[in-house]
Amino acid sequence: MIDEIKAWFAGGSEARGAADTAGLVRLAAAALLVEAAFVDDSYNAAERATIRRVLERGFGLSEAAARELLADAKRTVEHSAQLFRFTQTINERLSLDQRIALIEMLWEVVFADGALDPLEDTLLRRVGGLIDVPDRERGLARRRVLRRLGHGETDDNEAPAIDAGATERLET
Repeated sequence: MIDEIKAWFAGGSEARGAADTAGLVRLAAAALLVEAAFVDDSYNAAERATIRRVLERGFGLSEAAARELLADAKRTVEHSAQLFRFTQTINERLSLDQRIALIEMLWEVVFADGALDPLEDTLLRRVGGLIDVPDRERGLARRRVLRRLGHGETDDNEAPAIDAGATERLET
C-alpha cells in the first residue's frame, strides 16, 4: 500500500493505471476523514473509533482492514499538506450520491467528540466544494448525521452508503 501511496502522490498516469482504483478511493476517503479529525488539533479515541466504524460500514471492510486503512491514511495525511489530491481522486471516481455519503462520513467524524469546531465546519465546506457536493446537500447530510446521533430535526432524505463494489468497478 505504501508504494501505491507514493505512486499516487507522484501523479503519473502510469502510476495511476497500475494502482488499485478501489484502494485509492478508499485511501482518499480515509485521508479526508483523518484530516477532519486532525483539523481541530485533537485526534482522540472517539474520532479514531468513528473513522474505523464509518470505513467498515461505508466500504464493507472488516475491522482489521479498516484499522489498516486508517493507519495508512494517517501516514498519508502526515506526509501531505494538500487536500487536492484526495478530493481529485474522489471526484474522478465517485458518483454524486457516493460523494454525499462521504460528506456524511465526514460529519460523523467531526461530531465524534461532541462538538463542532469552526475549523471543522470550514473544512467540511471546503471539501464539499472541492468534491462538487452542493451546499444544500452538505447541509442535509449534516442534518441526517445529527438525527442519527440523536440531535436535530427529522429528515427523511437518506443518502446511500458508498458501495465498495461500485468503487471497484469504476474506471481509472
